[in-house]
Amino acid sequence: MDKFPGSIRSKLQKQDTSIFAVMSALATEHNAINLSQGFPDFDISQKLIGLVHDYMLKGKNQYSPMVGIPELREQIALKVDKIYGAKYDRDKEINITAGATQALHTAIAATISEEDEVIVFEPAYDAYVPLIKLHGGIVKFAELKLPDYHIDWQEVKKLLSNRTRMIILNTPHNPTGSVLRPEDMKELAKITANSDIIILSDEVYEHLIFDQIQHESVCRYPELAKRAFVVGSFGKTFHATGWKTGFVLAPEKLMNEFRKIHQFVVFACNTPIQYAIAEFLTDSTNYEDLGKFYQRKRDYFLKLIADSRFKVIPSHGTYFQLLDYSNITDESEMDFAIRMTKEFKLASIPVSVFYHKKTDNKVLRFCFAKKENTLERAAEILCRI
Repeated sequence: MDKFPGSIRSKLQKQDTSIFAVMSALATEHNAINLSQGFPDFDISQKLIGLVHDYMLKGKNQYSPMVGIPELREQIALKVDKIYGAKYDRDKEINITAGATQALHTAIAATISEEDEVIVFEPAYDAYVPLIKLHGGIVKFAELKLPDYHIDWQEVKKLLSNRTRMIILNTPHNPTGSVLRPEDMKELAKITANSDIIILSDEVYEHLIFDQIQHESVCRYPELAKRAFVVGSFGKTFHATGWKTGFVLAPEKLMNEFRKIHQFVVFACNTPIQYAIAEFLTDSTNYEDLGKFYQRKRDYFLKLIADSRFKVIPSHGTYFQLLDYSNITDESEMDFAIRMTKEFKLASIPVSVFYHKKTDNKVLRFCFAKKENTLERAAEILCRI
């Protein structure tokens, strides 16, 4: 076998395989119920599937415009205006992406250069830090405070410097299920006023919010929105994570930079799916009751495990539930998650992997975007542990 001439210089030398891939593979190997990776195990709308089929038959199978089809961008603009009272130009300020992670990557690639500092709140979705490092940025970590995973804005102020280029938000928050409140957004606006700090707001769970809480989108706050990328996901909203279709909102100047990169990353996204979603969005009932739908699942899951030894950490959004197992064992989160998968046949995610220092609070993340019988089988296991 020929040897590669010279050595390969990795740009992410210490990057491990995603925990989602690791735990899902372990669940498959041990035939375990998979509440680790965040995807539903129930069917998506048959109407939506039918629309995709119809548009395929209509010949909508070639490249779409680089920015996305105008019909979908128009529906997004209408939805954002209706829900958040924010106006985005469909042609200059909205772009369709191949999922939310591509949108995050492209936004970071377009704006973060060597030595730029980016503030990330931990525990953090595992894509943020590698993407920042990939483009030479420096990560500044702010730890969400227990027991409810709230932001300490005094700590954030101390992290700000003349090199701060971006702050990444995520609400509703993965992995904790916490949500930002109006006072958080006002404090963010206050501490970044008169600066050119970019806000990258990951809002993929915007419609999955519970307990009559309002989603505090950056779109609601003009002073923030004028220098923000706001990322959304149709995969999360319509239970179709495998379709990898998302979008980004941004003011024209930021969007121009975004598109310079986007055109060479994917150029165009899935055409018939865009047409189908555009038509599906014309009926707002297809997304307006998602919060109630998932709250019922959350509440059912919590009712089923009420007699277990796990302690519930309130989840106000997403489809994730954190459970504290400190009454059960002193094992590390990773060790216990692996043992649960192998021995009890139930896969979860250790929250420690979402911290750069692997902070271990004896907490695991479980996905409740599942059929009732899946939740019942999982709960029966949790109650036996």
